[in-house]
Amino acid sequence: MKIISWNINGIRAINGKGFLGWLEKSGGDVVCLQEIKATEDKIPAELKNPAGYFSYFNPAQRPGYSGVAAYTKQQPLEVINKIGFKQFDEEGRILRLEYPDFILINVYMPNGGQSAEALDYKLEVYEYLLEYLGKIKKKPVVIVGDFNVAREEIDLARPKENQNSIMFTPPEREKLDKLVKLGFVDSWRYFYPTEKKYTWWHYFSQSRIRNIGWRIDCAFVSPALAPKLKGAEIYNEIIGSDHCPIEVEI
Repeated sequence: MKIISWNINGIRAINGKGFLGWLEKSGGDVVCLQEIKATEDKIPAELKNPAGYFSYFNPAQRPGYSGVAAYTKQQPLEVINKIGFKQFDEEGRILRLEYPDFILINVYMPNGGQSAEALDYKLEVYEYLLEYLGKIKKKPVVIVGDFNVAREEIDLARPKENQNSIMFTPPEREKLDKLVKLGFVDSWRYFYPTEKKYTWWHYFSQSRIRNIGWRIDCAFVSPALAPKLKGAEIYNEIIGSDHCPIEVEI
């Protein structure tokens, strides 16, 4: 099974950049999207039920903000769009899809960069999510999405200059360390322990052309699924957003 994750930075915007053609060619059995930035009534009709996929959307209550979606070839047994954290749930940041052999979680974590309060909210959400994941016992878990944190120095182009920057502060990195301590395996690092490749670039200063990027989009799997990993990819040649798609194959 190939699972693809992509922060598209607006589902209406990406629709005008050949998204459906990319989806058809992607080979993804499940394609998880973050930051759709549209309530369901504003999503273009052709994106609601593309050929070969069941579609699920969890938009934010606030128009033009946040939101996640999932396209899946296999209909899930159950779809859940809340974890019980009020603000997080209202912002449409999660979809949980249960399949016969595993649970897939598509997540868009807060950025935390607007203020001290925004960072506190991000850290609080992480703690809540970690506790939530720790309680899932019935099946192995795959969690993919935009985590808005680069965990290690190898995960960004300029770690020394960004020691105190949002998305790389010690408290944020500690949260992903805790995820790993729960036993979750970073699929990209499983296959490429020393390779530098990025998934997000600032729009300004030609950061993408210069490859001054960050790896903040990830796919983690439960320990039971690690032996079943077949591959991981970062498709940084795919344009259309300030992020690029990632893939994990199980």
